[in-house]
Amino acid sequence: MADNRAETAVEYKHRGNNCCQAVLLAFAEETGLDTETLRGLGAAYGCGMGAFDATCGALCGAQTVLGLTKYAGRPLLGEAKALHGEFKALCGSTDCGELKGIKGGRMLCACDDCIRNAVKIMEKRL
Repeated sequence: MADNRAETAVEYKHRGNNCCQAVLLAFAEETGLDTETLRGLGAAYGCGMGAFDATCGALCGAQTVLGLTKYAGRPLLGEAKALHGEFKALCGSTDCGELKGIKGGRMLCACDDCIRNAVKIMEKRL
């Protein structure tokens, strides 16, 4: 595995996990969850939420990590909004179909880069 967590997450993607699973697996130690549980949590986010029709899976993974690591009985709305905004600023959108160019005809950000950005954004919040 790669030294840096963002590259480790990309390696998880290249080993057959979806973008959400790759981000979740990169934070396994911090979440305290086993790999199969993390894969299960992210299983429905392949090709983003709604199969290219809504939120990027890498962003969903980062938001899930935020909840698993920061939830203390109170809403995380401000932190979740900030994470969302930072991802959008880096990637150009939060919509998987837009990111991949399915909507709009021009790719904004490749999956590997969405994963890297999601991991780096979440790392700052740990």
